Amino acid sequence: MALITYVEFNGKRHDVQVKPGKTVMEGARDNGVPGIDADCGGACACSTCHVYIDPAWVDRLPKRDAMEEDMLDFAYKTDPKLSRLTCQIKVTEALEGLVVNIPEKQI
Repeated sequence: MALITYVEFNGKRHDVQVKPGKTVMEGARDNGVPGIDADCGGACACSTCHVYIDPAWVDRLPKRDAMEEDMLDFAYKTDPKLSRLTCQIKVTEALEGLVVNIPEKQI
């Protein structure tokens, strides 16, 4: 398991143990973390699981692929360096301590 911290826009933190092989989005969805809507269920066909990765983690994650880059064009107030779609981040034990910040809203 890997401990992932989801931080709501209002600052409320949710520390969740997520099983390796799941996505960061599934960890939020399965544990009732508000603010990650995941309307497409993880198919990278929407942008409703958008988050801002804590700067300390940006270079430790796999790079965004072209499909994720395209879908981020539809997300709310993206950041060119910090924005990611949580459906595209597979959890491994190496992600222990990952912190993601949820935007004010999803669109």
